[in-house]
Amino acid sequence: MREDRAWLLDILEALSKIEKYASRGERAFCEDDLIQVWIIYYIQVAGEAANQLSDSIKNQRPDIPWKGIIGMRNVLVHQYFGLDLGEIWDTAANDLPLLKTKIQELFDEIQ
Repeated sequence: MREDRAWLLDILEALSKIEKYASRGERAFCEDDLIQVWIIYYIQVAGEAANQLSDSIKNQRPDIPWKGIIGMRNVLVHQYFGLDLGEIWDTAANDLPLLKTKIQELFDEIQ
């Protein structure tokens, strides 16, 4: 069984992967299917890793929207054809950078 630290590292790596292509901007995201798929996939990875974390680690940081992270993963996986690309872009551009900071802090706290 994997430890929380490994799941947090998975989240951090996924968020870094998202940053790689989100840095190209909204226009590139809207025009390039591959960038869309890349970002959607790594949001799913982050959500699945968050879902695997223990309740005790999640309770350490109630300021992190764990239910929202997991919920977005579920929407992306189960409602693929009804996705709102604007919402996905907003998440990638505006929510994930702060999330990455919070996850990094948690990761550093549990060393």
